[in-house]
Amino acid sequence: MSKPDLNCSFCGRPKPETQLLIAGLDAHICDRCIVQAHGIVLEESSFEDKNTFPIELKPPKAIKSFLDEYVIGQEASKRVLSVAVYNHYKRLLQEKTSADDVEIQKSNILLVGPTGTGKTLLAQTISRLLKVPLAIVDATVLTEAGYVGEDVESILSRLLQAADYEVEKAEKGIVFIDEIDKIARKSDNPSITRDVSGEGVQQALLKLLEGTVVNVPPKGGRKHPDQKFIELNTSNILFIAGGAFDGIDAHINKRLNLQVIGYKTSLEKHNFDKEDILQYITPRDVRSFGLIPEIIGRLPVITHMSSLNKSTLRIILTTPKNALIKQYIQLFAMDNIELQFTSGALDYIVEKALQFELGARGLRSLCEAILNDAMFELPNSGVNKLRVTKQYADQKLSRIKLPKLKVVS
Repeated sequence: MSKPDLNCSFCGRPKPETQLLIAGLDAHICDRCIVQAHGIVLEESSFEDKNTFPIELKPPKAIKSFLDEYVIGQEASKRVLSVAVYNHYKRLLQEKTSADDVEIQKSNILLVGPTGTGKTLLAQTISRLLKVPLAIVDATVLTEAGYVGEDVESILSRLLQAADYEVEKAEKGIVFIDEIDKIARKSDNPSITRDVSGEGVQQALLKLLEGTVVNVPPKGGRKHPDQKFIELNTSNILFIAGGAFDGIDAHINKRLNLQVIGYKTSLEKHNFDKEDILQYITPRDVRSFGLIPEIIGRLPVITHMSSLNKSTLRIILTTPKNALIKQYIQLFAMDNIELQFTSGALDYIVEKALQFELGARGLRSLCEAILNDAMFELPNSGVNKLRVTKQYADQKLSRIKLPKLKVVS
C-alpha cells in the first residue's frame, strides 16, 4: 500500500514544495505558515501593549534622586515637584484599581523663577524618568480662537506628535507651558479692546487644565469644518506651567511690607531673605501679577526656582550627567583631541555668566565663544590636546562681541 501524500493543513502546499512540514496529531503545518502565524502573534501582542501603556511610578525620594543627577540646586522645587508628580500618576493608577468613590483631583504645577534656572530641564527630566511623552509649548504664540496665532488646542497637537499619535499614551503625558507669565492680564482696568493674547488665552486654557475631551487637529494649526479631529481627554495629562514673572518681586515686597521705613520693619521682625524673595511667593502675588483666579486654582502646586549663585553655576558646569564641560570633552574626543579646563578657566567662565545674569544658559554662550576657534581649526589638524586656561578664555572673549549679552550693572 502506497504512502499517502502529505500536505500543509493550512495552505494545502504538498511536502516537496516546503522546506519543513511539522506533523501534529491529525494535521500538518509548513514553514511558511509558521512564519505568518508568528507575525500575527507579534502584531497582536504589540497592539495589546499599546492599549495598556505602562507607567513606571517611583516614590518621591527616588524621583528626587533622579532629578539630582541632572538638576543642581533647587532643593525646594525638586521636593515639591517630586511629590506632585508622584500624586498625579498615583491618581491615574487609583482610577483603575480602586472601587472607592473618592475622586482625586489633578495637581498641575506652576514654576516661578528667573531665566536659566532649570524650569524646562526639570520637566524634561521628569519625562525621561517616567518614560511618558512630553510637549514643550510657548504660551506667547497662543491667541483666542479666531485671531492670528495658534489655538490652545495646538498644545495637544504637539503632545500627540510626541506620543507618535497614540491617544492613550498622549493622555498620560506631560505638557510644559513655557512663558506663562507673558499671557498675564495687562491691567485690572476694563478695556474697550479684547485682550486676545492675554486674558483671552487664560480663559481658553481653563478647561484644558481642569480636564475635558478636546477635538485636536492632528497636524496643528487652526480648525476648519472639513478637518478630521482626534478626541483627547486631558483629565490625566499633567500640566506644568513655567515663567520668569519678571517684576513679581515688587508684589511680594509690597505684601510683606519690606519697604517700610522705620526702626523695626517687617524684614527685621521676620528675618526675610531679601536675596531670594521668590521663596515667599503665594497665589495672591501671582494674581496681582496678572493671572486670573481661575487659572491659579487649576495650578494648585506653586513653587519657585532660586537664582543661581557662583558655587551652583560651578557645579552645573562640571558635575551633572549632562554637564556642559563633559559635553565639550566628548565632542573633542570624537576628533581624537583631549580637552582640558583649568580651575581658573572654570571660575572665569562662572564669573562672566554671573555678570550677564542669564543663568545656566549664559554658561553655554560663553563656552561656545571660547571654543569656537578651536572647534573650527583643530579637527584634522594633527593637534591632539587643548588646554583651556583663564588667559586663553579671556583672550578669546576679548576678541568676540557676544551677541545679545549685556552686562547688568
